[in-house]
Amino acid sequence: MFQYSQGQHTTQGHKGIPSGCYEEEQGRSGFYGPVSHLIKPAPSTRWVNIEGPLRPHLFDLMRMPQKWGHWQRLLFNADVGLHNYWIHKTPMAPSPPTPTSPLTHAFRNADGDTLYFCHRGAGEILTEYGLLSFRKGSYILVPKCVTHSFDCSSEDCQFFVIESRTGAFRQPDRGMAGRNAFYDPAAFGRPDLEALHAWRASKSIKVLNILVKRDDRLTHFTYADCVYDTLGWKGDFFPVTLHVDDLMPLLSARVHLPPSAHTTFVSQGFVVCTFLPRPLETDADALKVPFYHQNIDYDEVLFYHHGSFFSRDNVHAGMMSFHPAGFPHGPHPQAVQNIASKTHTDEYAVMVDSRQGLQVDSEASKVEVPEYWESWRGPGTHGSGT
Repeated sequence: MFQYSQGQHTTQGHKGIPSGCYEEEQGRSGFYGPVSHLIKPAPSTRWVNIEGPLRPHLFDLMRMPQKWGHWQRLLFNADVGLHNYWIHKTPMAPSPPTPTSPLTHAFRNADGDTLYFCHRGAGEILTEYGLLSFRKGSYILVPKCVTHSFDCSSEDCQFFVIESRTGAFRQPDRGMAGRNAFYDPAAFGRPDLEALHAWRASKSIKVLNILVKRDDRLTHFTYADCVYDTLGWKGDFFPVTLHVDDLMPLLSARVHLPPSAHTTFVSQGFVVCTFLPRPLETDADALKVPFYHQNIDYDEVLFYHHGSFFSRDNVHAGMMSFHPAGFPHGPHPQAVQNIASKTHTDEYAVMVDSRQGLQVDSEASKVEVPEYWESWRGPGTHGSGT
């Protein structure tokens, strides 16, 4: 389709917006498809009331009951499930074990690939392929049906869990930016089989049980000897880690890039993006805050991991926002006022964009911030947009 224009408009999106006006981006396929930029006299988030299910949500996951060793479902559809997950610090002595102690059971997800994002804690993850280390800010990608156990070394661990139920996680298409853009595949942490056997010998722990999840039901397998007994392996199917320190965000000194520039993993029906600290755009007429937009084909979820979330007010680490497709959203008014004094962002966040509509689990509803939808009306209220 050819581009056309009428009335006031810019020659470059997110730049040169007429004074006193606001830009709204309307685009298909999650910033990858056809797009238009509308110039409006007021923000498109100026609603005074919202009735019905299509409204923005904010959840304070730090208020959820800590159900140790159990996934706490937050949002879900046929393609993806999002969960909160706490694991106790591994005790110094392996006995006596309790049902929630680590390393008494291994886990195998037969419903799909599992992407753990470590929000708190550090340690190792045992797999049939070897030992992997993780720390705060690590992604841990465990393919479907790979047996694994967590050893939390320094403190209790908290994970934001992204479950891909209909396809495997893969790297994004980097296009003209090149195969090493955003992160070099060499940055993936790979399992170490020798380290696994050395760890087993030093800890004197035998994992004899495997809990297998299929159709969201658990089956318990018990073995006579340790399940981590691999003598060798080869292939291109194995678990990996990736830390946010190894991500190199794409930058533009002149114009704000769309969230799709920060895509980290892709799966069937959804993508995972990572927002990191970066310098702000330097051109005087460049929009420096996330632009008002309708992400028409995708529901948007943002998990706030660490830092100062420059486009929002009264949001802290451990919160999660959810913006269903169908309405425009963008920066909090206070963020627009404060951005002039900033030269860099200082935030770490994980975004999940889902093509299918997401459902809110009843447990997540218990920790929702109900006044979040009002936050675009002015300073001093909760939240903001992506």
